[in-house]
Amino acid sequence: MSFILLSALTGFADGEAGNTKKKNARNNPLLLEHPVLYVARPQYNYDHHNTETLFQTGEINTKLFKGKSSLRLWNPKNNNITVLLDVPEGIVRDPCLSFDAGKILVSLRRNIRDDYHLYELTLKTGGWLNAEKLTVTEKEKDIIENRTLSLVQLTFLSGASDIDPLYLPDGNIVFSSTREPKYCMCNRHIMANLYKMNGDGSNIQQIGKSTLFEGHASLLPDGRILYDRWEYVDRNFGDAQGLWTTTPEGFNHAVFWGNNTSSPGGVIDARILPGSSGEFLAVFTSTHDHPWGAVALIDRQRGIDGKKAVLQTFPADALGLIDDGSKDHFTESMRYDTFKKVSPKMEDPFPLSADWFLASGQTGEGNKIGIYLLGRDGTMEAVHTDSDYQGCFDPMPMKPATPPPVNVQTADLTKTEGDFYVTNVYEGFHMADVPKGSVKFLRVVESPEKRTWTQNRFWENRHGQQFPGMSWTDFNNKRILGTVPVEADGSVRFTVPADTWIYFQLLDEQGRMIQTMRSGIIIRPGETNGCTGCHEDRLATVPLPAAVPAALTKPPQPLKEWYGKPRLFSYVEEVQKPVFDRYCVACHDYGKTGDHPNMPNLAGDFNTIFNTSFVEIYQRHLIKTVGTGPHTKLKPYTWGAVQSKLADVMLNGHGKKEIDEKRRELGLYVDCKTQPEAADRVITWIDINAPYYPVYATSFPDNRFGRSPVSDAMWKRLAELTRVKTGFTDGDKNRTLDWLVSFSRPELSPCLEKLPKDSAEYQEALTILREGKASIEKYPRGENAAAVVLPPRDAEQEAKYQRFRRLEERMRQAIISGTKLRDR
Repeated sequence: MSFILLSALTGFADGEAGNTKKKNARNNPLLLEHPVLYVARPQYNYDHHNTETLFQTGEINTKLFKGKSSLRLWNPKNNNITVLLDVPEGIVRDPCLSFDAGKILVSLRRNIRDDYHLYELTLKTGGWLNAEKLTVTEKEKDIIENRTLSLVQLTFLSGASDIDPLYLPDGNIVFSSTREPKYCMCNRHIMANLYKMNGDGSNIQQIGKSTLFEGHASLLPDGRILYDRWEYVDRNFGDAQGLWTTTPEGFNHAVFWGNNTSSPGGVIDARILPGSSGEFLAVFTSTHDHPWGAVALIDRQRGIDGKKAVLQTFPADALGLIDDGSKDHFTESMRYDTFKKVSPKMEDPFPLSADWFLASGQTGEGNKIGIYLLGRDGTMEAVHTDSDYQGCFDPMPMKPATPPPVNVQTADLTKTEGDFYVTNVYEGFHMADVPKGSVKFLRVVESPEKRTWTQNRFWENRHGQQFPGMSWTDFNNKRILGTVPVEADGSVRFTVPADTWIYFQLLDEQGRMIQTMRSGIIIRPGETNGCTGCHEDRLATVPLPAAVPAALTKPPQPLKEWYGKPRLFSYVEEVQKPVFDRYCVACHDYGKTGDHPNMPNLAGDFNTIFNTSFVEIYQRHLIKTVGTGPHTKLKPYTWGAVQSKLADVMLNGHGKKEIDEKRRELGLYVDCKTQPEAADRVITWIDINAPYYPVYATSFPDNRFGRSPVSDAMWKRLAELTRVKTGFTDGDKNRTLDWLVSFSRPELSPCLEKLPKDSAEYQEALTILREGKASIEKYPRGENAAAVVLPPRDAEQEAKYQRFRRLEERMRQAIISGTKLRDR
């Protein structure tokens, strides 16, 4: 097997000093101590996001899969290479060495027609360096073996990708998987969550439920799992990828580092340093790039965000790209992609000791990747590359390790709920500014996953792309689970559905949001979890309360439902019909606001993507939402109903005596006293970030924005007939055709106003609008979640989702009954 010892690569070291550094690195005792395990493969093709390396079968980017790889050992003492696994048409990835160094977990895909499954490679006899090569071909076998090695397949689920396996100290395995098929809100790519299974591949259960990606699990000294997570609730997609921890059972998911840092856009692939509880390595990467960038050495004791906690980077000049807290997210365009500037780009860090680390990095020959030795003294030297492959990835020493303690917590899978508590909601980020006694309720909201997408039809503004259109600026749909009273001392304890992605909001006596989470959490079945406050300092020591918090002296309280059973929130069903249609359109409708240009039109007529009132409210800035908000934590009272003109009208009336008296005479007056439910519905809608659609499913996936009831050809013809532009500008008062149509009452469409009613153009335009009305009546496009007729591809995706859910439920029942079930 041929290889190259990197002794003279231009651009990385110069002259005699450079050669000396390379020689010193090459002779480092820690490097020579053990053979180095690594994967030889090409760099993954780029597509959209650093998490997108799967190219799963049946997905939008399957064709980008590029095979040919091998699992290898490099002996630094004599430069010999031993090939353990050869996969001529596929990819082997994500190796994990057992604690005794006798087994290796890998994720393996035989070819483009296969999916990633987990395998275990076992040394049967002799030493790893003398092993005979195993070749993995398309022929499917559960076990492939020879005299020295045995490769056993552990997972088998077709249509799912299992990656990033991790041995646990009790013999179980944690990994990431797409077994709950979901897609990133800002595009169309398959995402993954954390799962756990027995060491033989049986009894798989999901232990992470975030709406996007959870990966690169590693172990902390106390046995918890450290992993990277990409998810956004009411915040920007580009800077929402940081490090989190959880237990092997999925208890107590908690932020570890980097969740509120704008640059780097992603903090991934972290490993704690030996003998340390606070220093760790991670990759600082960009949102829209390969999973590479700079390797960073970080001390968490210095802070859980930002530049102050970063001790050094490799390369060193990447330190200047880190968010130092002085630059505003909205004035620094694309900060989340800043680490594209790094050169050479590095990935896959692995600590040899507290001072020396392995990593993969560019060698100076295009995208060719070699193995590097990094040192706390500034050493950054390439020490090995292959001549027959473009890259050497995931380097690690073949060295036994002491396992951390076994975590004995287990979820009670016979239960469907867990409970959560807060000891004092007035503790935390700027919560001292909130007068004691102001918080009366806590609301629990679910942020569901995205199960379907539209191919090339999306709604786009400066906040990103939605496939299909969902809301003015936000990507998420929502489900209100209910509220619970907060005790006078600020404590609260309540039950929530288990394994559900939720977040919390603090409300005042009028039901307005004071503070909100912009991330999510889950409770496992039977788990009790809690926190000391809201957005509290994770490194601070909070004094014990003088008395036991009142809520903790009582059983957890059930949630009070919000006007009926929990359901996906639809603007049309929850706000338009029960509030605006009933109380407002008598005055705020087409033909009734002409003499009052400042009066918003609150009619419910459907336009190309939303409805009239929804567009009017946003264009007239009648509400203040966070949209896809900044990476920074926001102070209480920053946005929502407390800052919105519309909420003030709903609570206090119009403020003009003659208008309010007229509305009272008509029985249409609304304020918090006369029509509390109507006011609360509008306030609640604003405070959950003013969503529009309840579902990502649509009956018109191939039309404009994925929502228009008329075809693109008909839309183009309508624009020609009416001579109205079809572009739009991020929510300003823009007379685009999209907002000047009514598919509910076509004759009232403002785009027809300048056309003579007896003209051929008017009649043809009206015909197009009426066809749109007929289409949307026959095939509701998504405003009513239950009424959407799924197109064939979406129906297939939903059927797959439900099939995988049924398999997981069978696994759950096997765990409860003490039996074993595999996913064959």
